[in-house]
Amino acid sequence: MGLVFAKLRKFGSDESGIALILIAILLPAIIGFSLLVIDMSRASNLHFDLQRGTDSLALAAAAELDGTTGSWARAERAMATLVDNDARFATSGTVTLKGGQPGGDKTCNTAGNLSWCFLASIPSSDSSAVTSSNYALNEQSTGYVEVKVAPQGFAAIFPVSFLTGNSANSGFNVAASAVAGFRSGVCDYTPIFICNPYERPAEVGGVTLEQAANTRQYRRRQILIRKGSSYVPGNFAFLASPFGNGANALEAMLAKVKPPGCYSRNGVNTEPGQNTGPVEDGLNARFGISKSYIGTADGPAANVRMGLKSVNCNNGKVTFETDPNKGVGLEKDSCHIAGNCTMMDRRMGAGDWNLTRYWAVNHPTRPLPAALSGTGDNLPTRYEVYRYELNPDGDPATNDSIVGDTAVSGETGIPACNQTPVESVDRRILYGAIIDCDQIPGFNGRKENVPVRAFASFFITEPIKDSKDIYAELVDITGRGGRGTLDNFLRDEAQLYR
Repeated sequence: MGLVFAKLRKFGSDESGIALILIAILLPAIIGFSLLVIDMSRASNLHFDLQRGTDSLALAAAAELDGTTGSWARAERAMATLVDNDARFATSGTVTLKGGQPGGDKTCNTAGNLSWCFLASIPSSDSSAVTSSNYALNEQSTGYVEVKVAPQGFAAIFPVSFLTGNSANSGFNVAASAVAGFRSGVCDYTPIFICNPYERPAEVGGVTLEQAANTRQYRRRQILIRKGSSYVPGNFAFLASPFGNGANALEAMLAKVKPPGCYSRNGVNTEPGQNTGPVEDGLNARFGISKSYIGTADGPAANVRMGLKSVNCNNGKVTFETDPNKGVGLEKDSCHIAGNCTMMDRRMGAGDWNLTRYWAVNHPTRPLPAALSGTGDNLPTRYEVYRYELNPDGDPATNDSIVGDTAVSGETGIPACNQTPVESVDRRILYGAIIDCDQIPGFNGRKENVPVRAFASFFITEPIKDSKDIYAELVDITGRGGRGTLDNFLRDEAQLYR
């Protein structure tokens, strides 16, 4: 121990100056390293600010990409008005990341210090760059957006010409980019899809799907949704089901009070059509006239007035009243009755159903209420009449249903065979995916990742009587093009992919 103290005393009294020489030699390296650390910190902060801002801009834009008309313009507006980000330590000082609103009519555009491209897909590997093959052709096919910020100059304190290769300039550029996408899906939906009835506006009076969903006179049009081998507007077929894809599984899914499947707007898997029997049995369970489901948990709707004359509760055999002045359900549009419809390949009516006769036959002791007295364009839809019968005053806390009113024929809207109606969901509503089938070349049978235009709800106006045809009214669609009645089913999220 004494030797150690002796060495320390000797070092303290040493006047040779070797320590000063070492420090003098190392001092430039220490200063240079300190400057390099400072530069790295400044450059890292600049890149972090740029990346954070680009990420938020991409997310704001992606949240608007719901596939509807105007979504590109809304995405540009979101970047221009909803997000405000600054980046520090650039050569020009504090940089504000700012875009603009050039019109939303180009796949790729530039405004301010931002550039962006709308994408239909992204490469499977993050190491692969986005190319023009990933660009979206239109708003309906857009699922992603790539946002880039213009490179910002960075002036280093430490001379880094050995990095830049430019002895006259020790600065370099810092940039950032981000790719975000929008995913929208629904759960508890029936595993069917319907080729968009309004995909060919010229054949339906110039009306689009979004216009139909928001306008009573178009929602009132009765649509014959026919299952066929060709995927043309108005035809329906099946989606891949969690229950399987056999006839029995599809029947169960159609009859189920709450189907377990979830489906994404970004892509669904379709299945080849099945026999018509399961369709009839599954959907007619909602009216309480399918023998396989009488007395089960998958019971009928609370209002099933359909012009029924008789039903055998043991085998489900039914007969319907043939005289509409005695008993009648929610009648067909006049052209469906006459067989002379002109729209959608003769399968879409004009919405001119006979409400006056329906009310007089089914509620003979009640005058038509003021709430249902609209005429012309304001004639109520069948769905509105159906809902009114369930709850005339619109207050769920009261019990003023007129479903039990007796028609001239003796029929009521109460389910037959003493079945307990299902009231947790509306059993007369059929949910399904709307697909622009014309836009998919060679679309038929089984196909994966088929983009969905929107998810929709249809009101089933009557039970299936000929094993293949469903008569329905459009009620609503998801997204900004709809009226919001399906929001509880939606699962929307914008997320970063790169």
